[in-house]
Amino acid sequence: MQDELQALDKTCTWDVVDLPVGKPLVSCKWVYKIKTRSDGFVERYKGHLVAKGFTQEYGIDYEETFALVARLTSVRSLIAIVVAKRGKLFQMDVKNAFLNGDL
Repeated sequence: MQDELQALDKTCTWDVVDLPVGKPLVSCKWVYKIKTRSDGFVERYKGHLVAKGFTQEYGIDYEETFALVARLTSVRSLIAIVVAKRGKLFQMDVKNAFLNGDL
């Protein structure tokens, strides 16, 4: 959890502001996962701080969407380009990634 909080702080993921009058607060929760290798050995414990987006109301308290994972169509497109260009593709595990793009 401490690593996740430090990463969020380092990337300036949020700003502390006063809650606007008449606006509901969107709370958050921790989601935990155990990363294991193919042999079942525990590689590490992960924690993500996520907003309870199901409490938001359209047009009132959300304008942006964030995702922890890449879209499957994006991954497939990348693989297709690598194959077409006869390139090399490597796997890596990114501990923290912050992607923010227009939807």
